[in-house]
Amino acid sequence: MSDLNQIIVGYDLWYLKLPVVSARDHGIGRVSGSCEVIVLRLRTEGGIEGFGEASPWSVFTGSPEASFAALDRYIRPFVINRKVSERTAIMADANRAVAHCTEAKAALEAALLDLEGRVSCQPVYALLGGKHCDTIPLSVSLADPDWSSDRALLMRLREDGVRLVKLKTGFAGHGFDLMRLEELARDFPDLAVRVDYNQGLAPEDALAQVREVTTFRPDFIEQPVAAPLYDLMAEIRAAIDVPLLADESVFGPEDMIRASREEICDGVSIKIMKSGGLLRAQETAAIAAANGLTAYGGDMFEAGLAHLAGAHMVAATPAISLGCEFYQARYFLRDDILEEPFPCTGGVVRLPDAPGLGIRPDVGKLDHYSQERTKVA
Repeated sequence: MSDLNQIIVGYDLWYLKLPVVSARDHGIGRVSGSCEVIVLRLRTEGGIEGFGEASPWSVFTGSPEASFAALDRYIRPFVINRKVSERTAIMADANRAVAHCTEAKAALEAALLDLEGRVSCQPVYALLGGKHCDTIPLSVSLADPDWSSDRALLMRLREDGVRLVKLKTGFAGHGFDLMRLEELARDFPDLAVRVDYNQGLAPEDALAQVREVTTFRPDFIEQPVAAPLYDLMAEIRAAIDVPLLADESVFGPEDMIRASREEICDGVSIKIMKSGGLLRAQETAAIAAANGLTAYGGDMFEAGLAHLAGAHMVAATPAISLGCEFYQARYFLRDDILEEPFPCTGGVVRLPDAPGLGIRPDVGKLDHYSQERTKVA
């Protein structure tokens, strides 16, 4: 029997609340105290394990309760007693079993790929077409409502070799945004700055405020207005001379086709959580590139396990050329869940070459932070 014909007999879930170091404000909401993720573990009859993480945010992709229920109740029957080699068919069944729940499907696909990679002794990037880079430039977002705390973080980032930052804007008024941009330009001229509104601007104010922000020459400005406002996104894009990126307006390939057709953006944030998996994220990036648009690897409120899945996807996707935001495990969580630190040093993410995702979660930490747990076999 081929190793890939091993049967999946184990299916375990953990619902985690992970403590964070500070509050973070975005245009669409706040996260403080903890972030909530779901971890899935698959196990074959031969004892090989694969892990995946769902990292939802209720105001963006969905709730952790929905991800847990999707994986526990609706998706589980289509995984247990299937072969490792049936990854594509399992994902097709999962997509039919429950609508939306893109984070749950991303966790499932990551766990299946991790399992397949460990069985076949290949890193996940090899299963996605092969890597085009060994390192990915790291961008860290600034979203603490206490600007003095973010300034302290900026000093740490500088010492760590990080040279890309993204300023979260649109949550505390235009004056606060301009003040921070002025201080970044004055005190941290060595840093490349990006701006992300997370839909935070009122439609009637958006164009004027975005135009003023362009005078600071950020690398790009991301999602200034609500996701459905395609016409306004297109108007803003046509009126400014800084690249405009879409995030919440583009979840997956279907949205990317429309966004390209309606010319709402110059690039897109690619996230496996909103795409519904690594392969759909790659498809979204390919559509963007075919239409002359750029892309970068975005994240949700993730632990290191989801970062690993995103890093393998980005490394195997040449269309994603603007780096990644896989910083949460190092700079936001009080304690990550991996057995080893997530590999970001010197301002870059360093892709592991070990089989599967390359690093396992620490099951002791999963149990420690678990709010709910289910187990099969």
